[in-house]
Amino acid sequence: MKKITNKYKILSNYVKDMSSETPDVESFLYTKSNINKYELDIDISSKPLKNKLIEINTTLKFQDKSKPEKKSYFEVVYSSIVKIENEVEEKKELQKIILCDVQNDIYPKLEKILLNLLIDSGYSGVKFEKKVDFNKLFKEKFN
Repeated sequence: MKKITNKYKILSNYVKDMSSETPDVESFLYTKSNINKYELDIDISSKPLKNKLIEINTTLKFQDKSKPEKKSYFEVVYSSIVKIENEVEEKKELQKIILCDVQNDIYPKLEKILLNLLIDSGYSGVKFEKKVDFNKLFKEKFN
């Protein structure tokens, strides 16, 4: 997936880490009947590399935030290697690329990876009804 804009280019993406934890049958049965209580959390971190490259790690966690003992946990860490073009100089512009633009590009594939993980873990029929609006989240955080 090589996305080209005048400000950045996604050179490569890969699944850095993937986890599906269902410790026992009771946890599986609880999760199967309570999967609608599970919530999706997103965390984005970045690390500068050499030559205007940035590693962006987008983590999706799908979990039950209540405190039952018997539950499952799902997480995908998706890494993107992005080259920033020379005309990007302002910090806010760089933040928008990392937290918004790249996320809009990669999220559909990342969501599909998480859904496949859930299905392959025995939890079919899960849908993420609300679409993540990275533009709105960015504006709320930085404006």
